[in-house]
Amino acid sequence: MWGNKKGSSVKVETLIGQSTEIRGDIVFTGGLHLDGKVVGNVIAEGNDNCVLIISDRGCIEGEVRVPVVILNGIVIGDVYATERVEFSNKGRVNGNVYYNMLEMAMGAEINGSLVHCENEKMLLDHQKESNEPEESSMTEEAIS
Repeated sequence: MWGNKKGSSVKVETLIGQSTEIRGDIVFTGGLHLDGKVVGNVIAEGNDNCVLIISDRGCIEGEVRVPVVILNGIVIGDVYATERVEFSNKGRVNGNVYYNMLEMAMGAEINGSLVHCENEKMLLDHQKESNEPEESSMTEEAIS
């Protein structure tokens, strides 16, 4: 069930080990397997053949922007998947999940909203909205 989909035979080129913690954004192509911790955003660059596999020991504190996400660990932040997201029974997300296709095993947990985006353009629109700076709450009176 997990990662055995037709056409998903992507070579894992990058492995982040269990005892590794990375502070900062990761931009990758191909396949990324995460057993450690990332404090920062994880972003796929390039074609749609990018896959992120988060093991039950893996954790990301930041946004995930990858076409295919296979989640058995924890993400604290929003997940944007232009193709699909697969949640195993230990997969956890504290944030919103924007997806095209979704597969969830019993026991998976999402503390946030599930937003179905049928096409990549809708998903990219959600990404742009989340990146826009918020209006300042200061009024002219407060400035004077």
